[in-house]
Amino acid sequence: GIDLGTTNSAVAFVDRGQQGNSQGQRVRVFDIPQLVASGEVGHHRVLPSFVYLPGSFELPAGSTALPWDPERSYAVGEFAREQGALVPGHLLSSAKSWLCHAGVDRTAAILPWGASADVTKLSPVEASARYLQHIREAWNEVIAHGREDCLLERQLVVLTVPASFDEVARELTVQAARQAGFDRVILLEEPLAAFYAWFNGHAVGGSPPGMQPGQIILVCDVGGGTTDFTIVSVREGRAGLRFDRLAVGEHLMLGGDNMDLAIARQIEVRVLGQPGKLDARRWQQLCHQCRSAKETLLDDPRKPPMDVVVVGSGGKLIAGTLRVSLTSEEVDALILDGFFPAVGLDEATPAGRRSGLSEWGLPYVSEPAVTRHLAAFWRRHQDLLRKETGRTVLYPDYLLFNGGALAPALVRQRLTAVVQGWFQDQAGPDWRPEELPNPRPELAVALGAAYYGLVRLGEGVRVGAGSPRAYFVQVAAGDQPDDPVQTVSTPSPITGEDSDEAADATAGIPAVCLVPRGAEEGFAGELQQPAFEVLANQPVAFQLFSSTTRLGDEVGDIVALSPDEVTTLPPIRTVLRFGKKDSSRAIPARLAVHLSEIGVLELWCQAQQTPHRWQLQFDVRSRQEGESPHGSVLPSGETLDAVLVEAAQAIIRATFVLEDGVVGIPPEQLIKELVALTELPRERWSAALLRKFTDTLLECEAGRALSPQHEARWFNLLGYSLRPGYGDPLDEWRMKQVWKLFAPGLRFPRQAQGRSEWWVFWRRVGGGLNAGQQQFIHQQQAPLFAGMSDKKRKAGGRAAKQAAPQEMLEIWMALANLERLPVQAKDELGGLLLQKSAKGGWKPQELWALSRLGARIPLYGPVDRVLPPKDVAVWVKTLMTLMARPTPDVAQALVNLARTSGDRARDLRRDELERIATWLQPLPHANRYMELLTHAGVELDQGEQDWIFGESLPLGLRIAST
Repeated sequence: GIDLGTTNSAVAFVDRGQQGNSQGQRVRVFDIPQLVASGEVGHHRVLPSFVYLPGSFELPAGSTALPWDPERSYAVGEFAREQGALVPGHLLSSAKSWLCHAGVDRTAAILPWGASADVTKLSPVEASARYLQHIREAWNEVIAHGREDCLLERQLVVLTVPASFDEVARELTVQAARQAGFDRVILLEEPLAAFYAWFNGHAVGGSPPGMQPGQIILVCDVGGGTTDFTIVSVREGRAGLRFDRLAVGEHLMLGGDNMDLAIARQIEVRVLGQPGKLDARRWQQLCHQCRSAKETLLDDPRKPPMDVVVVGSGGKLIAGTLRVSLTSEEVDALILDGFFPAVGLDEATPAGRRSGLSEWGLPYVSEPAVTRHLAAFWRRHQDLLRKETGRTVLYPDYLLFNGGALAPALVRQRLTAVVQGWFQDQAGPDWRPEELPNPRPELAVALGAAYYGLVRLGEGVRVGAGSPRAYFVQVAAGDQPDDPVQTVSTPSPITGEDSDEAADATAGIPAVCLVPRGAEEGFAGELQQPAFEVLANQPVAFQLFSSTTRLGDEVGDIVALSPDEVTTLPPIRTVLRFGKKDSSRAIPARLAVHLSEIGVLELWCQAQQTPHRWQLQFDVRSRQEGESPHGSVLPSGETLDAVLVEAAQAIIRATFVLEDGVVGIPPEQLIKELVALTELPRERWSAALLRKFTDTLLECEAGRALSPQHEARWFNLLGYSLRPGYGDPLDEWRMKQVWKLFAPGLRFPRQAQGRSEWWVFWRRVGGGLNAGQQQFIHQQQAPLFAGMSDKKRKAGGRAAKQAAPQEMLEIWMALANLERLPVQAKDELGGLLLQKSAKGGWKPQELWALSRLGARIPLYGPVDRVLPPKDVAVWVKTLMTLMARPTPDVAQALVNLARTSGDRARDLRRDELERIATWLQPLPHANRYMELLTHAGVELDQGEQDWIFGESLPLGLRIAST
């Protein structure tokens, strides 16, 4: 059993060839050999989850050598943690939390976050793989001794993950295990592992003493990076008590790391007067010192005050050193009042999953109170608990605490007192939940995982822990209300009639149950009823939902889902090919499902009248719709009658399709005709209507060859209707179609209007292009920039390829919207733009382009592609020097370049931000600029969003900042 923790990892095992101790326990802890100092190996029960990547000449030769790898060039474990506290820019930590961060490419080499360019970097997946690789190699060195059958990768390996780990993170954890040499692992949720550890240590004859059927166990697991809640029920079994896992909580990026940050922030304010004054390097150093102080002082008033020291840098090595004394009382008060306050059970629910400050680049939850999240979790599952337990008076009879953050007795006592206060009115004034003992919280998850391995082999007591979620696929009913044929083709709300916004919202979402709640791993089933039809030879989206609270749904049940009881999962977007013709047709089919051990839901469509069989693999670990940094589709305020929509599509066809050798509508009249028909200005056209226009225009692509005017209008309307290139489930398919247009280029390349519309189009939809496509577009423009650089010109570089001034502005704007470009490419483009504009003055489009290239908060791209703040600070200084006075265009550009994100690795220094705010003071909206520059998490209004995008977004579509 391997506990791959945020702060510490641990390993426990069972040797099936040996008997247990006098209590019958057979689970043992593996003491992990690791570097404890330079060149010194020691054995410890936990492996600190840190990787240290030393500089070329930083450590003496052999400092990171291991008995099994004398040439090892990096350190994992205790020495990595301690050396990293001295040189934090080379320390990689919290890799487990990064696996949850949807705003970055988790397979890209981005850690240590904010490290300088000369530091070797790893991806979160690679970092996790290195912890697991170290464990595997250490085991094989100490236990296997060269015996093939004893190698760790040959054993039954159970790897734990948070119960609330997002779906992508689980799959990436399995990927890391494969990279570390484990061909197969079994995943187990951490709270469940902690429960198994308790059960193994305290059950006698399969039944813990004192427990009764009907009782409830609440498991609270607060580790270094995540908070998990799980509810287990006690039931009567055939041979004693039976345990069933009833509920799991949502993902919460909240744990010991947040507490370290809170202590560090308090020290920063105490010493420097306000937060945000320390640079990223010194801030990391302070946070590591605070973690050590917290672990030493928390819950022990006998400990003397501890000094926290952060050294200066450069010429201020001594003068810039900060020294603060922390007491046990201060730490206790900050942790208890800030993270475990006494709150009522009915207090307001924390505001969804909205992220708070992005310290260390991670989007932690905005509400730090674990007790508030616990109250919301309990309230959300009360109805389920009543149904499952049959109890009318609900309260947890037992509490099981796990995780390093809950190790201090003071914290556990506070949590117990809070829960006691919630239920004393129902349970009686003398009632108090019983705390189940967990004497080794740092090892409990690994111990429980190893015990679960025995359970898998039929030698232990299994907790009923099937899927905590039921899964559903949305269906579109047939033409008649009683039609038993269901169409599995559900286009998204933005694309098709089947999400009719005029439908009665109270009727719920029509769906079919694919996997019932509680289904065990390996579950497979075939839906005999209802009868299904799938639409072939046209793009379709199969929409999945999950629910942790619905009970009683069986495979094949047709249900009406309430939006409040389900989570929307990413849809599958595909085209089912059938026959030799491309005509759309409905095919009778039967659905089969399989839930694999690692949580991948496989859906098969079997045609009933032919041998055709399609596998639609839904990765239920993909990013949830509501968490997408790319924005989301919202209900539109303008719903047009279907007949009107078809008439509008007919106008588009009449413009681009010849009828009897003539075109029905001239291209210059197209927009006017559509405006007149819809009786709406085009700014009021909804996202749903615009995507209909997109699909019609793609059907008529050949019509752009009719004339230069047709081509210009075709690209103009296509870009307008498909902007911003994402936000709808079928946009990925649409972008695949439009990408085919780039290489052939324009049909009339000599026409200036067409060339401008070409670049306007790619700017509008650029957010829907992947990183490789964006890089290709950038590389194709290299001749335009050849010779533009002063350095290249002095070296005799070739003259730049010429483009008309208006076209060049559109090219700059199109390239600036490619947020997935590498940092180096953005830096070079920004430098060229500064050189050019310094000589010829600034146009508003160029200011906009510069601000997008150097933006602190991307519109849609990953935050690991954001330029370093020191580079952008030079741009800001240059821009302010070149401009005689501030203007609104300059102000908007500066704010986008310097806007505070809360992530010190991205943010400019406080004094630089204050200098910008002072320079902008004469402008009318100076206070708003100050707010955006100095406060993290400030929401943009619609006008600010439109300026950043470059024009207004479609109605019903908004951008969610990363």
